[in-house]
Amino acid sequence: MNNLPLKHLAIIMDGNGRWAKERGLKRVKGHEKGAEMIRGITTYCASHKSIETVTFYAFSTENWKRPKMEVEFLMKLLDRYLKNELETYQKHGVRFQAIGNLSEFSPALQKRIKKTEELTRNNTSLTQILALNYGGRAEITDTVNRLIKGGKTEITEEDISSHLQTPYSDIDFMIRTSGEERISNFLLWQISYAELYFTPTLWPDFTPEELDSILKNYRQRTRRFGGV
Repeated sequence: MNNLPLKHLAIIMDGNGRWAKERGLKRVKGHEKGAEMIRGITTYCASHKSIETVTFYAFSTENWKRPKMEVEFLMKLLDRYLKNELETYQKHGVRFQAIGNLSEFSPALQKRIKKTEELTRNNTSLTQILALNYGGRAEITDTVNRLIKGGKTEITEEDISSHLQTPYSDIDFMIRTSGEERISNFLLWQISYAELYFTPTLWPDFTPEELDSILKNYRQRTRRFGGV
């Protein structure tokens, strides 16, 4: 086994709606169950010291197109999730951060996000990032525009990498649940050389045990970064 290093893990949480439909439940029940699953995956990552950051795709810029009632529920669910998870963050030393265009959220939700970031900023076991109202193309475009406004006339790859909302490190490994095999505008710059894994498991059924098995697959791979 190569025991390939893994510092930054990214996860596209997909399949909440299908999980609920298969059980004759409303879609919101799938979202509720999906939110619960984040805790187990986060604490698993916090217990593995090699993993420094885990980024979850929680709400994309395209998700506003969903029915109004579902979007409103997701906003309330996010607020409740952050309130309830604060104890878990502190217990396991998890630093919480959010990326994306948060200005489109309600003032109360923005306050909850900022407060959670502030209360966990000194935690060091793991950084958990939630991508909220996030789109990879929008992030890159915003980064370039900020660099131009800052006086840059010639922009390098290093400039963009260091000014993205996630300047910690490039993604080493990206997992998508539910069987869909696409990126969906997620961390487009950061996954340039990431290893990818697609599992048919719906997100509400995704467990730390399955993640552990998938990471064993990852560590057996060889990353060449364009070399031989």
